[in-house]
Amino acid sequence: MTTNEMLMITSFPPRKCGIATYSQDLIKAIEDKYRDSFTIKVCALQKMDIELQYPNEVKYFLKSDVKEDYKKLAITVNADNAIKIIYLQHEFGLYGGQLGDYILEFLNTIEKTVITTFHTVLTNPNEERKAIVQKIATLSSQVIVMTQLSANILMKEYQIPAEKIKTIPHGTHLIKPMVFNLNETIPFKGKIIISTFGLISEGKGIETALEALPEIKAKFPNVLYLIIGKTHPEVIKNEGEKYRNFLQDKVKELKIENNVLFINKYLSLDILLEYLQRTDLYFFTSKDPQQAVSGTLVYALSAACPVISTPIPHSLELLDGAGLNFDFGNASQLADAAILVLSNPEMMENMRLNALHKISPTAWQNAAIAHMDLTKTFLTKNQLQLEYQIPVINLQHINRMTTHFGMIQFAKIADPDLRTGYTLDDNARALVAVAKHFELTGKFSDLPLIIIYLKFIMFCQQEDGSFQNYVTVNKHFFYKNNDENLEDANGRAIWALGEFLSLKQLLDFNLQTAVENTFEKAIHTIHNIQSPRAIAFCIKGLCYYYHFKKNEMVLQLITKLADNLVSKYRGVSDKKWQWFEEYLTYGNALLPEAMLLASECTKSELFKDIAHKTFHFLLETTFQGKNIKVISNRGWHHKGKNKNHFGEQPIEIAYTILALNTFYKIYKNEEYLNKMKIAFNWFLGDNHLHQIIYNPITGGCYDGLEEHQVNLNQGAESTVSYLLARLTLEKNSDA
Repeated sequence: MTTNEMLMITSFPPRKCGIATYSQDLIKAIEDKYRDSFTIKVCALQKMDIELQYPNEVKYFLKSDVKEDYKKLAITVNADNAIKIIYLQHEFGLYGGQLGDYILEFLNTIEKTVITTFHTVLTNPNEERKAIVQKIATLSSQVIVMTQLSANILMKEYQIPAEKIKTIPHGTHLIKPMVFNLNETIPFKGKIIISTFGLISEGKGIETALEALPEIKAKFPNVLYLIIGKTHPEVIKNEGEKYRNFLQDKVKELKIENNVLFINKYLSLDILLEYLQRTDLYFFTSKDPQQAVSGTLVYALSAACPVISTPIPHSLELLDGAGLNFDFGNASQLADAAILVLSNPEMMENMRLNALHKISPTAWQNAAIAHMDLTKTFLTKNQLQLEYQIPVINLQHINRMTTHFGMIQFAKIADPDLRTGYTLDDNARALVAVAKHFELTGKFSDLPLIIIYLKFIMFCQQEDGSFQNYVTVNKHFFYKNNDENLEDANGRAIWALGEFLSLKQLLDFNLQTAVENTFEKAIHTIHNIQSPRAIAFCIKGLCYYYHFKKNEMVLQLITKLADNLVSKYRGVSDKKWQWFEEYLTYGNALLPEAMLLASECTKSELFKDIAHKTFHFLLETTFQGKNIKVISNRGWHHKGKNKNHFGEQPIEIAYTILALNTFYKIYKNEEYLNKMKIAFNWFLGDNHLHQIIYNPITGGCYDGLEEHQVNLNQGAESTVSYLLARLTLEKNSDA
């Protein structure tokens, strides 16, 4: 069987250049996202006088200075049946000939689909350069640029049709929050850190930053400017360390030796990101107005660095609210901008948050999705069948959000927002999720979390057996408890305690007794509940409890609650509207799932029939072929009205997956399994924005999918919801 391969023609590590790093990052992102779908191979660009030891993914080589090699490569690739599509990374300096025109030899001969990424798009091109770009675009099936400004230039100045151009931003790395323990020393403690990184060359304009530093130092004596990176290999080859020596002389001349540190190393990615996370302000001082994009710029933004940059197209497009621009070579403007930002902590904080919101859609995971969505348009299903790689289960953000008392409600990006306090809702869900994780893995580290969530639920229980929902960070019940209907929160507590009790192997005797007492104390509060979702939660908890301890009184209560839902169903349903209310709101999948669980306990065919009808009505409403769009929180779906769009939340996906799992266990219908996978893929990028909702680096889940953006905050509800969905998928991995 022939393996389906993608070939990327590019410079590649260990060759040191920005495009080599870009290509390596893109390939890794695609492989991480779709590892078993196909293989990516590389054709590495070689210079005649340099021999490097390349990794195994390099299948071919192209001697970029030898014109004959281009046609030979095309003929060889044409004969390689495994290769289905080619991605060509283009920069004028990468290829031999006049303005890199040797690459036309390859493009004229190749018979396979070629997608070309232009890393540089120059304005006001002369006729010769313009002609070469036009020929490359004509001979490529599609061209990719990294900014909308570059796309506009191609359309207006090169007359390349809009439909031939696809904008995919330069990828960025998702970064774990940096947390220092009390015993750890913070790097550069007491210093204001400004940094610049990348391969050093005269075009970086670092002397402008040095000239600005005395004025910044006068206002902030503790400033330290880090110049991170080795000199560019081509610069070393042609002129040695002339530019670095020039910079070091300027440092002495300006008497700023104690405020500048050269880190003359090619840092690994993880270490580089640590430097950027410690950075207070990032300087991008390129001298080249024609530089379309910068990898260093997006790295800085991905680390939430406020940026001060020269006005290259990339920074003009990215820095709206995330930084400031200054004129090329203008040290006075740079100093003024730096002082303005450093003097305004609120401005800096807003820039940090804006940087993350601006750059997160360009995460390498999203770049991978965009490239493969584009690839799909040129290949048949036989040539390319994409399957997402399921992320490993990761409880890091669960732990980050949990204090010794409970799980914090909200987060600012990935940092717990302690001011928001705690809720019974979140801790009840967390108990179910972490207990399921312990059941699956047996990890001892889950046990302290389970105890924390149980104790929190018990803390919230009142003398009459009911529960309060909102708790401040100081462990006081919040006034909101008096203003809101707490039926749903009480229902979630019943669900969590009942399901936990059903996992008998998790309990020691003392713990079991305490949880059981809490559950039984709450049972009498259930009788007057009217909210359909609260009823559904209670049915779930009671059904799980009934499996733990057969109890006739519990069975009667399950029947009473399910009869209530039957009454609601009969009151509003008709042939076209098979539901319990005249609108679909939140937590919808809970209701048919609860009816099905009730039917299993009571053996009621009526409950089972209604569960089946209502669930299929919900599935028809929320699934569209190979995609899911759950009910919008921007406006509920009312009977007889059009469905609202956008405003999708992870909890709705999770409840749908939990319900599909329950229906699959009882009916063994493979369609439920298929829909479970479709729903889970929503977290991985199968949504209308084609962006990840789950962050595999932090272990957190974003709070919502809006019309034009993802809500990047990773609160308790969304993160626990993802974990519940992921654990459910894991349990069915062999099905």
